[in-house]
Amino acid sequence: MNQLNHKNLKTRQREIRNQFPEPLSLRVHRALSWLNRAEQETEDHDARFIFLWVAFNAAYANEIPDRQNFSERKLFQGFLGRLIDSDSEQLLYTLVWDQFSGAIRLMIDNKYVFKPFWDHHNGQITEEAWQLAFQKSKAAARHALGEIDTQKVMGIMFDRLYTLRNQLLHGGATWNSSINRSQISQGAEIMGQVVPIVIHLMMNDCQRVWGEACYPVVE
Repeated sequence: MNQLNHKNLKTRQREIRNQFPEPLSLRVHRALSWLNRAEQETEDHDARFIFLWVAFNAAYANEIPDRQNFSERKLFQGFLGRLIDSDSEQLLYTLVWDQFSGAIRLMIDNKYVFKPFWDHHNGQITEEAWQLAFQKSKAAARHALGEIDTQKVMGIMFDRLYTLRNQLLHGGATWNSSINRSQISQGAEIMGQVVPIVIHLMMNDCQRVWGEACYPVVE
């Protein structure tokens, strides 16, 4: 299989896009445009992560749900499940268990991308509550890792990535800051591998129901 990057994915899209339902066509077109922009950032990890997140969200076409919104979280878990079901080449499996297992573990163990840690510092929950939640989350991740549960590990990983996304997009971080660089570079590297796989899987399984696109084109 060709390397999954914007150039090769765009070539593939042009070859088969007449098979796409209109909502998928719009999702893929938008996601590829942002992936193209992200790939131009080789030094600026903040910008690369942000562009990759927009590319992912264009493909997913929904907000990643807050922890308390269980119905929305169920939708997102369903999306991950559909991706894994479509992944006959086991690209996500290879990514999680071979290529980025160490980086994903570091991301999961990083308190600075764990939302309850910041809830505590904002006075919303106690220190005991966030620490208990952190231990439970890490235990769930270890169990999923032990069970080789790709969907569960990816769900926990995206919890962390979404917190990182919020820090950047809500102005809670300084551009190119020397503080907490590791999660930015790790997050950009993980998303840089995940997003092309997501687009590839959605195109390959174009008749699967991926849902309506947000903000459809209106003449």
